[in-house]
Amino acid sequence: MPLTKTLIEQFEAQLGKGAVLWRPEDLTLYEYDGGVDKARPAAVVFPRTTEDVVFIVLKAREARVPIVGRGAGTGLSGGSIPRDNGVVISFSRMNRILEIDIENERAIVQPGVVNLDVTQAVKSYGYFYAPDPSSARACTIGGNVAENAGGPHTLAYGVTTNHVVSLEAVLPDGSVMRLGRKELDLPGYDLTGLLTGSEGTMALVTEIGLRLMRQPEAVKTMLAVYGAAECAGDTVGELTARSLLPVAVEMLDGPMLRMVEEATHAGYPMDAAAVLLIEVEGLKEEVEEQTAQIDKVCLHCGATEFRIAKTEEERALLWKGRKNAFGAIGRITPTYYVQDGVVPRTQIAPTLKAIAAIGERRGIAISNIFHAGDGNMHPIIPFDPRKEGDLRNAQLAGEEILDFCISVGGSITGEHGVGMEKMELMAHQFDDDSLDMIRRIKMAFDPHCSLNPGKVLPTGKGCLEIRQPAKMEL
Repeated sequence: MPLTKTLIEQFEAQLGKGAVLWRPEDLTLYEYDGGVDKARPAAVVFPRTTEDVVFIVLKAREARVPIVGRGAGTGLSGGSIPRDNGVVISFSRMNRILEIDIENERAIVQPGVVNLDVTQAVKSYGYFYAPDPSSARACTIGGNVAENAGGPHTLAYGVTTNHVVSLEAVLPDGSVMRLGRKELDLPGYDLTGLLTGSEGTMALVTEIGLRLMRQPEAVKTMLAVYGAAECAGDTVGELTARSLLPVAVEMLDGPMLRMVEEATHAGYPMDAAAVLLIEVEGLKEEVEEQTAQIDKVCLHCGATEFRIAKTEEERALLWKGRKNAFGAIGRITPTYYVQDGVVPRTQIAPTLKAIAAIGERRGIAISNIFHAGDGNMHPIIPFDPRKEGDLRNAQLAGEEILDFCISVGGSITGEHGVGMEKMELMAHQFDDDSLDMIRRIKMAFDPHCSLNPGKVLPTGKGCLEIRQPAKMEL
C-alpha cells in the first residue's frame, strides 16, 4: 500500500511536524548506514515515548506500510536501511537514562542513549558498561541490542546479550511486551536473548535494562610489535593454550597501523608488520603476574618488542589509535568495505594468509584491524565508486573471505549483523531446515512481515516476497 498524505498527517498530529520527515531532500541522510548499501525511506519519524512507537506501529499497520527501526546509523550491514521503501523509526530522541540502580548494578535506558554515555553516567560510582564497540562515542544502545554488538573487550566480558537483563518492546500488532527484570535467571524462555541480535525483524525495543560492572582495581595496556603478521596471529592462539585471558587483544597489520599512526600519533612503530594491543584488568597482583606471562608468550612467538604503557595518558593514546582507526583509513581512501567474519583463534594466522591471497588475486590492497582475542576479523577492502565494477569486486572479495571463515569453523558475522549485506551468505552458513526455522520464528512475531522486511534471510527463504513496496503518494 502507498504511504499517503493522510498517514503523514496522522504522524504529525501525534509527534509534531518537526518529528516527521518526508520530503526527498530531508530523507537523503537516512538512505544509508556505515556500510555500502543504500535505499531511501518513504518517511522518517522521531518518537519520544513508547506510546509514540505504539501509535506509529498501529497506523503503519493499518496502511500496510513496513517499518524499520534505526539507531545512530553506524551499523555496517544495512540493517537500518528501508529496503522495502517504508517508514524509518529513528530512536535518536528517545535518549534518556531512566534509572541508575547502583545497589543492584543495573541501569534502565531508552534505545537512543549513546553507548559511552552509560559509562560516563556511572563512572563516579566506580562502575562502567562493558560492551564498547569502536563507535561507542556515537552508536546507541538500541542499535547495539539489535545487532548484538561486541567490541575490543568482548574477549573477557562478552557481547551485548551478556549485559542485557530486561527489555520493553513493541510488537507488530502494537502490543507492548516486557521481558526480564533486575533479577537473574528468571523462569521461562529467554526471549530477551532471542530479541537481542534479531536486527529489528521481530520487535521494536523501547527500553533496555543493562548490567553494570565495577571498575577494576588495576589495568595494564601493552603493545607487542611483530616483524610478521602471522606471528601476531600465532600469539593469540598461544595465549589461549596457556589459559591466559586478557580483557582485550586487538591486532593491526602493517598497512593499517601506518594509516593509524600517521593520523593519531598513538606511538605505533611505522616499520612493524603487525602489532597486538593487549589489556589486562583485575587485582593489582594478578595484573602484574599476567603481564609478565603475556610478555614471555609474545616474545616466544616472535615479538620484536614488548611495551607496557607507563601512564594513563600513554594507555589512552594507544587506545585512541585503535578506536579512531576507521577515521584514519579515510585519509588514504574515502570509500572502503568492512567485513566481519569470525574464525577460531587458532585459525587467525591461516585466515590472514587467505585474506592476503584473495586481495592479491583481485588486485586489492586489503588491510586488517580486528578483535583478535575472539577471532573477529575486520578486513578493510578499499574500492573506487567511480570505477565501474570496483565495488562489486570488493564485495566478491568479502564473500570469498567469509566463505573461508566458514570453511575453518567460523561465522559470517561476529558483531555487525547480517542485515541485507550478508543475507545471501546465510545459505552458506545454515542448511535449509535451519533457515526455515529462523523464518518460522520471525513469522511467529511478525506474521505480516511488517518489521524490517528483506533482511537476515536469503532471497526465497524470507518474507520480503509477500510484500508490495510502499511508495509515497502526496
